[in-house]
Amino acid sequence: MARNEQLIRQHKILQLLEMARFGRTLDEVREDLIADLGLTSLHERTVRRDLEALMAAGFDIQDEQLQRGKVYKLGRTERGIHKITATATELIALSIGRDLLYPLAGTQYWQGIESFWNKIQEEMPEGVWEHYERFRKSVHVMGGPTKSYQKQEGILRTLNRAVAEHRVVEIDYEPVGREVTTRRIEPYGLAVYQSSLYVVAAAAEVTDPDQRMRHWKLDRFRKATALDEWFKPDPDVDVSKHLKNSIGIFSGDSPTQVRIRLGTRAAAWVREDPWHPEQQLTEEPGGTFLLSVPTAHPREVLPKVLALGADAEVIDPPEVRSAVAEVIAQLASAYDVSPVGHSK
Repeated sequence: MARNEQLIRQHKILQLLEMARFGRTLDEVREDLIADLGLTSLHERTVRRDLEALMAAGFDIQDEQLQRGKVYKLGRTERGIHKITATATELIALSIGRDLLYPLAGTQYWQGIESFWNKIQEEMPEGVWEHYERFRKSVHVMGGPTKSYQKQEGILRTLNRAVAEHRVVEIDYEPVGREVTTRRIEPYGLAVYQSSLYVVAAAAEVTDPDQRMRHWKLDRFRKATALDEWFKPDPDVDVSKHLKNSIGIFSGDSPTQVRIRLGTRAAAWVREDPWHPEQQLTEEPGGTFLLSVPTAHPREVLPKVLALGADAEVIDPPEVRSAVAEVIAQLASAYDVSPVGHSK
């Protein structure tokens, strides 16, 4: 664990020095490491040893005595080794991706995005950049998110560190409409879904392997503390496969296959905008279509079925059909209108 922490610190030191045109003092490096890695404390002596280790490994790190103290900076041999080249089309693709990631503004991810984007801009010949800017005006990213995770930056750093170190985290979590509760989680990774960040983590108090993995929305975190306690990751947990089991962001390792009968128009919409990569859409006699799609929870399919109105009917399983029927009954009651035109 200590070796892993040392490598992470040293890699971060190189990043910090690369961004510092006029170098950083030992104390500045120490403070940046604490902030960027979510540490509670870090001794100056540890930072000095890391710098000495990097120098001994052959990195061109120079020190210079200035009025503000001794500063460390990368020498010329460590700058400009990797030249970045890109076409105008590649720049447009990157800039669109950058626009879609605005919810990460204020986090270390966004700092990385901006740093990389600035490097590209500096390396591009003026003619290529002008060509990019001219054509970028013709491509618009609509429906962009208005949210930002800047206020959760510290929490996010703690969680990233916990994922890397397999560390148990104590969180204050506030689900919508409920009181804040203190929980202990074992984080495996992060997921971005519809402009929101989720933590894929096991609930420490749950022993049933089929029920342990949960998706915790970052918006609902009020506090996160990495404990001096570590967990052994379950070798059977593959976060990528785990996330593929649902239509949206609901958790579940045993997806349920839902069958929905669709009309011609609804089938066309589902074909244009698939609900799941493993869905199957087959035509039935009479012009209807049967959609078979895996879901982790009935609530995943509810909004999608309701959005299609009378052009969609859940066939099975019974519990999903009942869940949809219950919502429809509630809506029918809420929208029941008397003959004189007033709601009951």
